Amino acid sequence: MWDAFKDFIFWCIQSFYNLVGDWGLAIIIITVIFRLLVSPLMQKQIKSTHQMTKMQPIMKEMQDKYADDPQRLQEEMQKLYAEAKFNPMAGCLPILLQMPIFMALFGVLREMPKYMGDNVGSYGFYNLVSDLTVTPQQALGQGFGEFIPYLILLLIFAIATFAPMVIQQLAVPDSPQRKQTLIMAGLMSVMMLWIGWSSPAGVLLFWGTSSLIGVAQQRIVQASLKRADEAKAAEEVELKPVEVDVTRKVKKKRPTKSK
Repeated sequence: MWDAFKDFIFWCIQSFYNLVGDWGLAIIIITVIFRLLVSPLMQKQIKSTHQMTKMQPIMKEMQDKYADDPQRLQEEMQKLYAEAKFNPMAGCLPILLQMPIFMALFGVLREMPKYMGDNVGSYGFYNLVSDLTVTPQQALGQGFGEFIPYLILLLIFAIATFAPMVIQQLAVPDSPQRKQTLIMAGLMSVMMLWIGWSSPAGVLLFWGTSSLIGVAQQRIVQASLKRADEAKAAEEVELKPVEVDVTRKVKKKRPTKSK
């Protein structure tokens, strides 16, 4: 089953390579198609996260109110998540969806001679990356000048993966949860550097391109949601009835005539 999936990934890459004549561009095209397919899921996740961001003041009140009752706090937070249709684990969705393609592409690029047979040629990305089957670790042994494009791919691979998480947290008021999330994103980026160091450049190209597309999608959707919130707020202000403060004069008592 797994070998069949790897064969399918290779068939996709080779099909687009036959159309465009470049292995790197073929991988980018596959990445764009993949992101288009999962775009509705990503958009839904971004919207739910945006909704939770607006609920941060309510969450802060809950944390203060139920500071001595963790169980009640968890119950109330679950209700809030359900109301916003927010899944805390949804932030990992892009990574989980890409992982099978990542692993299959990793295997394909490592085994390109087996797939190509006697048709061995250059597996480069135009003149930017000489060989997409080579890892940054291997490229460093070929000289620093040869290593620079691989280093750029490696940094994009590591940083852009968790950039959406960082961007989202920067829009949230400062809190212990925000600090923990940013620290976790930094540690995970370091781990991605370690993984990418021995990964073929084609895998880094796929993942980095996918992550950059994800960042762009997040920014576009967030800007759209922000404009919608501002328009809604302006509409509510316009529809709000004008309150006129009328101060009634106190009637003076009429003097009574003495008989």
